[in-house]
Amino acid sequence: MSRQDPDVIDSVEKAFRVLQAFSGEHPSLTVSEAAELTGLSRATARRILLTCVKLGFAEAVDRRFRLTPRVLRLGYGYLSSLPIWERAQPHMRALADEVRESCSAATLDGEEIVYVARVPANRSMSIVLSVGSRLPAYPTSMGRVLLAALPEDALRRYLDSVELKALTPHTITDQAELERELRRVREQGYALVDGEREEGVRSAAAPVRDGTGAVIAAINVSANAGRVSVDELRERYVPRVVATAHAISGDVGFASP
Repeated sequence: MSRQDPDVIDSVEKAFRVLQAFSGEHPSLTVSEAAELTGLSRATARRILLTCVKLGFAEAVDRRFRLTPRVLRLGYGYLSSLPIWERAQPHMRALADEVRESCSAATLDGEEIVYVARVPANRSMSIVLSVGSRLPAYPTSMGRVLLAALPEDALRRYLDSVELKALTPHTITDQAELERELRRVREQGYALVDGEREEGVRSAAAPVRDGTGAVIAAINVSANAGRVSVDELRERYVPRVVATAHAISGDVGFASP
């Protein structure tokens, strides 16, 4: 067990570090690469990878390891334990059909948002996302909705630790400016982002609340800037996104004051 926390099992923590080292950038890893990415010794990384192979969560080909579909059981366990996503899908599909743009739902995980549901548009867009995709929270509309809902102390910790990178010329990279924007999002009940994570993509998001009123997710619609102006996004799309988020919230027990 961990010397810092007797309730934490070191070997389990290390195993999850190795599993999380796999990504789109690193779809397969050697023992040395896994050790470097996780900060573990080669011997420890090797034992963990071989254990994952033994359990069916990974496979080894030519000294490179890659995950198998069995790891999806972990994510499915989360999604299937929360019926909100099944209830949200009809509302999201109706919104996507109405505005003819993609509609997504995400939750906050540390400094990132994780897509938990998505209804793609019939149109083609340059951005390709699916359930399980992760994006930094600060330059995204859903991320800002979720950050704006954090308690003050949690939001302060986030702002003090996050690295605000200029992903496009429009990305907010000043901490004070981002904080002002998050407070604006909290007051108005929605977020609107114009090309801050990907140039040419605009999006609007609103919060989904549970029966206690706590924000548990966010939904958004994304549109190509060449088709949808900022004014149209705000005047036509935002009311529909907010109404859809409210309908989903109602289905999971939230009663508006």
